Amino acid sequence: MSAIAPRPLTAIPPWIAIVLAAALALQIAWQARQPAPAARASALAPLPPLPVLRLAGFGEPIAQAQWLTLYLQAFDNQPGVSIPFKDLDYRRVEQWLGAALALDPRSQYPLLLASRVYAGVADLKRVRSMLDFVYHEFFADPNRRWRWLAQAAVMARHRLHDLPLALKYADAIERYATAAPPWARQIRIFLLADMGQYQSAEILLGGLLASGTIKDPHEALFLTERLNQLKAKTAKKAPVLPKK
Repeated sequence: MSAIAPRPLTAIPPWIAIVLAAALALQIAWQARQPAPAARASALAPLPPLPVLRLAGFGEPIAQAQWLTLYLQAFDNQPGVSIPFKDLDYRRVEQWLGAALALDPRSQYPLLLASRVYAGVADLKRVRSMLDFVYHEFFADPNRRWRWLAQAAVMARHRLHDLPLALKYADAIERYATAAPPWARQIRIFLLADMGQYQSAEILLGGLLASGTIKDPHEALFLTERLNQLKAKTAKKAPVLPKK
Protein backbone atom coordinates (compact mmCIF):
# COMPACT_ATOMS: atom_id res chain seq x y z
CA MET A 1 0.00 0.00 0.00
CA SER A 2 1.56 3.26 -1.11
CA ALA A 3 1.68 6.28 1.20
CA ILE A 4 -0.59 9.22 0.39
CA ALA A 5 1.48 12.20 -0.66
CA PRO A 6 0.73 15.44 1.31
CA ARG A 7 -1.19 18.05 -0.63
CA PRO A 8 0.44 21.46 -1.13
CA LEU A 9 -1.08 24.54 0.54
CA THR A 10 -1.91 25.89 -2.88
CA ALA A 11 -4.43 23.07 -3.21
CA ILE A 12 -6.60 24.55 -0.36
CA PRO A 13 -9.50 26.56 -1.80
CA PRO A 14 -9.06 30.32 -1.18
CA TRP A 15 -12.41 30.69 0.62
CA ILE A 16 -11.33 28.19 3.31
CA ALA A 17 -8.13 30.16 3.99
CA ILE A 18 -10.20 33.34 4.25
CA VAL A 19 -12.62 31.72 6.75
CA LEU A 20 -9.74 30.40 8.90
CA ALA A 21 -7.99 33.76 8.91
CA ALA A 22 -11.23 35.52 9.90
CA ALA A 23 -11.88 33.01 12.70
CA LEU A 24 -8.34 33.51 14.03
CA ALA A 25 -8.75 37.29 13.95
CA LEU A 26 -12.07 37.05 15.82
CA GLN A 27 -10.52 34.78 18.46
CA ILE A 28 -7.62 37.22 19.03
CA ALA A 29 -10.02 40.19 19.26
CA TRP A 30 -12.31 38.35 21.71
CA GLN A 31 -9.41 37.37 23.97
CA ALA A 32 -8.08 40.92 23.93
CA ARG A 33 -11.41 42.23 25.26
CA GLN A 34 -11.53 39.82 28.20
CA PRO A 35 -10.41 41.12 31.66
CA ALA A 36 -7.10 39.84 32.91
CA PRO A 37 -7.50 36.74 35.10
CA ALA A 38 -7.35 37.65 38.78
CA ALA A 39 -6.64 35.38 41.69
CA ARG A 40 -9.30 35.42 44.37
CA ALA A 41 -8.54 35.08 48.05
CA SER A 42 -10.35 32.33 49.88
CA ALA A 43 -11.77 33.11 53.32
CA LEU A 44 -10.20 31.70 56.45
CA ALA A 45 -12.25 28.63 57.32
CA PRO A 46 -13.92 28.23 60.74
CA LEU A 47 -12.30 25.69 63.00
CA PRO A 48 -14.04 22.51 64.11
CA PRO A 49 -14.63 22.04 67.86
CA LEU A 50 -11.55 21.49 70.01
CA PRO A 51 -12.32 17.78 70.70
CA VAL A 52 -12.39 17.17 66.95
CA LEU A 53 -9.04 18.95 66.58
CA ARG A 54 -7.57 16.78 69.32
CA LEU A 55 -8.74 13.64 67.53
CA ALA A 56 -7.36 14.92 64.25
CA GLY A 57 -3.99 15.44 65.92
CA PHE A 58 -3.65 11.68 66.63
CA GLY A 59 -2.47 12.31 70.18
CA GLU A 60 0.06 15.01 69.18
CA PRO A 61 -1.53 18.26 70.38
CA ILE A 62 1.74 20.23 70.27
CA ALA A 63 2.34 19.29 66.63
CA GLN A 64 -1.31 20.09 65.86
CA ALA A 65 -0.95 23.53 67.52
CA GLN A 66 2.19 24.24 65.50
CA TRP A 67 0.41 23.29 62.29
CA LEU A 68 -2.46 25.66 63.12
CA THR A 69 -0.18 28.64 63.72
CA LEU A 70 1.97 27.94 60.66
CA TYR A 71 -1.09 27.57 58.43
CA LEU A 72 -2.60 30.75 59.82
CA GLN A 73 0.66 32.68 59.42
CA ALA A 74 0.97 31.57 55.79
CA PHE A 75 -2.70 32.11 54.97
CA ASP A 76 -2.18 35.70 53.80
CA ASN A 77 -0.02 34.42 50.92
CA GLN A 78 -2.24 32.34 48.65
CA PRO A 79 -1.46 31.27 45.08
CA GLY A 80 -1.48 34.40 42.94
CA VAL A 81 -2.67 36.79 45.67
CA SER A 82 -1.42 38.37 48.87
CA ILE A 83 -4.05 39.25 51.48
CA PRO A 84 -3.40 42.27 53.72
CA PHE A 85 -3.78 41.41 57.40
CA LYS A 86 -6.44 44.12 57.70
CA ASP A 87 -8.67 42.18 55.28
CA LEU A 88 -8.64 38.98 57.32
CA ASP A 89 -11.63 38.00 59.45
CA TYR A 90 -10.16 38.73 62.89
CA ARG A 91 -12.81 36.71 64.69
CA ARG A 92 -11.59 33.67 62.78
CA VAL A 93 -7.98 34.66 63.47
CA GLU A 94 -8.77 34.73 67.21
CA GLN A 95 -10.40 31.30 66.94
CA TRP A 96 -7.30 29.82 65.33
CA LEU A 97 -4.92 31.43 67.82
CA GLY A 98 -7.12 30.40 70.74
CA ALA A 99 -7.27 26.81 69.51
CA ALA A 100 -3.48 26.69 69.18
CA LEU A 101 -3.14 27.89 72.79
CA ALA A 102 -5.70 25.36 73.99
CA LEU A 103 -3.78 22.54 72.30
CA ASP A 104 -0.40 23.75 73.57
CA PRO A 105 -0.89 26.07 76.60
CA ARG A 106 2.86 26.49 77.13
CA SER A 107 3.45 27.88 73.66
CA GLN A 108 4.20 31.61 73.41
CA TYR A 109 3.93 31.78 69.63
CA PRO A 110 0.18 32.44 69.25
CA LEU A 111 0.43 35.40 71.64
CA LEU A 112 3.49 36.69 69.80
CA LEU A 113 1.50 36.58 66.55
CA ALA A 114 -1.44 38.34 68.18
CA SER A 115 0.52 41.16 69.85
CA ARG A 116 3.21 41.82 67.25
CA VAL A 117 1.89 40.63 63.88
CA TYR A 118 -1.91 40.88 63.78
CA ALA A 119 -1.93 43.91 66.12
CA GLY A 120 0.48 45.68 63.76
CA VAL A 121 -2.18 46.74 61.23
CA ALA A 122 -3.36 50.30 60.67
CA ASP A 123 -6.98 49.40 61.50
CA LEU A 124 -7.26 50.41 65.17
CA LYS A 125 -10.41 48.34 65.68
CA ARG A 126 -8.48 45.22 64.74
CA VAL A 127 -5.55 46.31 66.91
CA ARG A 128 -7.91 46.61 69.88
CA SER A 129 -9.42 43.18 69.24
CA MET A 130 -5.98 41.54 69.22
CA LEU A 131 -4.91 43.31 72.41
CA ASP A 132 -8.12 42.22 74.13
CA PHE A 133 -7.46 38.67 72.97
CA VAL A 134 -4.03 38.79 74.63
CA TYR A 135 -5.59 40.23 77.79
CA HIS A 136 -8.16 37.44 78.13
CA GLU A 137 -5.63 34.70 77.38
CA PHE A 138 -3.19 36.19 79.93
CA PHE A 139 -5.28 34.99 82.87
CA ALA A 140 -4.85 31.33 81.92
CA ASP A 141 -1.14 31.53 82.80
CA PRO A 142 -0.10 35.01 84.03
CA ASN A 143 3.46 34.11 85.00
CA ARG A 144 4.21 32.82 81.52
CA ARG A 145 2.19 35.29 79.47
CA TRP A 146 2.91 38.62 81.21
CA ARG A 147 5.36 39.80 78.52
CA TRP A 148 2.65 39.80 75.84
CA LEU A 149 0.29 41.76 78.06
CA ALA A 150 3.12 44.22 78.74
CA GLN A 151 3.45 44.58 74.95
CA ALA A 152 -0.31 45.11 74.77
CA ALA A 153 -0.12 47.84 77.44
CA VAL A 154 2.58 49.68 75.49
CA MET A 155 0.57 49.42 72.26
CA ALA A 156 -2.60 50.60 73.99
CA ARG A 157 -0.66 53.62 75.25
CA HIS A 158 1.17 54.55 72.05
CA ARG A 159 -0.93 53.09 69.19
CA LEU A 160 -4.45 53.48 70.54
CA HIS A 161 -3.66 56.43 72.82
CA ASP A 162 -6.01 54.77 75.31
CA LEU A 163 -4.46 55.32 78.74
CA PRO A 164 -7.31 53.68 80.74
CA LEU A 165 -7.00 50.53 78.63
CA ALA A 166 -3.22 50.48 79.03
CA LEU A 167 -3.66 50.92 82.79
CA LYS A 168 -6.15 48.02 82.84
CA TYR A 169 -3.53 45.75 81.27
CA ALA A 170 -0.78 47.02 83.58
CA ASP A 171 -3.00 46.49 86.63
CA ALA A 172 -3.48 42.85 85.63
CA ILE A 173 0.29 42.34 85.38
CA GLU A 174 0.84 43.96 88.79
CA ARG A 175 -1.89 41.93 90.44
CA TYR A 176 -1.51 38.48 88.89
CA ALA A 177 1.95 38.10 87.31
CA THR A 178 3.91 37.63 90.51
CA ALA A 179 6.92 36.24 88.61
CA ALA A 180 7.13 39.22 86.24
CA PRO A 181 10.30 41.33 86.55
CA PRO A 182 10.12 44.73 88.28
CA TRP A 183 10.17 46.71 85.03
CA ALA A 184 6.98 45.01 83.85
CA ARG A 185 5.25 45.73 87.14
CA GLN A 186 6.40 49.35 87.00
CA ILE A 187 4.43 50.04 83.82
CA ARG A 188 1.42 50.83 85.98
CA ILE A 189 3.32 53.53 87.86
CA PHE A 190 4.43 55.32 84.72
CA LEU A 191 0.94 55.14 83.22
CA LEU A 192 -0.50 56.75 86.34
CA ALA A 193 2.05 59.54 85.92
CA ASP A 194 1.07 59.92 82.26
CA MET A 195 -2.55 60.26 83.37
CA GLY A 196 -1.61 63.04 85.77
CA GLN A 197 -2.13 60.92 88.88
CA TYR A 198 1.23 61.97 90.28
CA GLN A 199 0.45 61.29 93.93
CA SER A 200 -0.72 57.73 93.26
CA ALA A 201 2.37 57.08 91.13
CA GLU A 202 4.57 58.61 93.83
CA ILE A 203 3.10 56.38 96.54
CA LEU A 204 3.51 53.23 94.47
CA LEU A 205 7.04 54.05 93.37
CA GLY A 206 8.08 54.99 96.88
CA GLY A 207 6.70 51.70 98.18
CA LEU A 208 8.53 49.79 95.47
CA LEU A 209 11.86 51.39 96.37
CA ALA A 210 11.26 50.87 100.09
CA SER A 211 10.46 47.17 99.57
CA GLY A 212 14.05 46.41 98.60
CA THR A 213 13.06 44.40 95.52
CA ILE A 214 15.11 46.67 93.24
CA LYS A 215 18.62 45.21 93.41
CA ASP A 216 20.23 46.88 90.42
CA PRO A 217 21.86 50.15 91.62
CA HIS A 218 21.41 51.84 88.23
CA GLU A 219 17.72 50.95 88.15
CA ALA A 220 17.34 52.12 91.76
CA LEU A 221 19.02 55.44 90.90
CA PHE A 222 16.77 55.91 87.86
CA LEU A 223 13.64 55.18 89.90
CA THR A 224 14.77 57.48 92.70
CA GLU A 225 15.19 60.32 90.21
CA ARG A 226 11.78 59.52 88.81
CA LEU A 227 10.34 59.56 92.33
CA ASN A 228 11.81 63.00 92.96
CA GLN A 229 10.25 64.24 89.71
CA LEU A 230 6.88 62.88 90.81
CA LYS A 231 7.21 64.56 94.20
CA ALA A 232 7.90 67.87 92.48
CA LYS A 233 4.87 67.45 90.21
CA THR A 234 2.69 66.45 93.17
CA ALA A 235 3.77 69.55 95.10
CA LYS A 236 3.17 71.75 92.06
CA LYS A 237 -0.29 70.27 91.51
CA ALA A 238 -1.34 70.56 95.15
CA PRO A 239 -3.70 73.48 95.84
CA VAL A 240 -2.21 76.41 97.68
CA LEU A 241 -4.09 77.02 100.92
CA PRO A 242 -4.75 80.63 101.88
CA LYS A 243 -2.70 81.97 104.75
CA LYS A 244 -4.62 82.57 107.97
